[in-house]
Amino acid sequence: MEVKLVARTLDLIELFAQARRPMPLTELAQGLGAPMSSCLALVRTLVARGYLYEVRRRGGYYPTARLQAMSALIQAGDPWLEQVRPHLLTLRDEANETVMLGKIQDGAVLFLDVVESTQPVHYAARPGERRPLHTSAVAKAVLARLPEAERDGVLALATYERHTERTLTSREALLAELAQVQARGWAANVGESVADLTGLAVALDLGGEWYALCMAGPTPRVWERRDQNLAYLNSAAETIRRAREG
Repeated sequence: MEVKLVARTLDLIELFAQARRPMPLTELAQGLGAPMSSCLALVRTLVARGYLYEVRRRGGYYPTARLQAMSALIQAGDPWLEQVRPHLLTLRDEANETVMLGKIQDGAVLFLDVVESTQPVHYAARPGERRPLHTSAVAKAVLARLPEAERDGVLALATYERHTERTLTSREALLAELAQVQARGWAANVGESVADLTGLAVALDLGGEWYALCMAGPTPRVWERRDQNLAYLNSAAETIRRAREG
């Protein structure tokens, strides 16, 4: 269950990230779908704490560098994501497709880190984004490794909403797919979430917790080159495992 004030604060940050320009109070309130009084109280608090500033009188508000500085400090203290990122960069450079590290959290796939392809047409994602369980290669890779009881508990939260003609829309269909993933050692999402988009993923056990490395991009590139792309993924996963153990 979301805490309303926290959710609204995060929505405000995301609103600035999308707009990337100063916004007046009225526009912020509209963007948040919040009463003017509530928005004013939120803005005043963030201004007082040094996270927002008024660019000029009646010229709108914008985040200060304090937010970025705090984010950098937090990221620098991360126990191991900073160690994984160089391997994600290498993986991206080898395949030149967008690569992600993800895990299952609270009934959805959470992208912990993303390195985007440099190709003009590529899959775009951001760290912190969430994806449905039934359409995600990350979810399939992880679910295929979980004990049955734990897997069943996770699948109880799946929605099976149809996104394309290839979407798996039932528990039975997903379980059949997971059996194949378990047998071959890798997972795929071929046009199940977005037509003409393919994701490939391999599971990664880090300290007893299951994660997955994923590569995603246009189907003609990712799926048709899947043998080479899977070799890149498996090599990166093994390198990360060895680095973690060392």
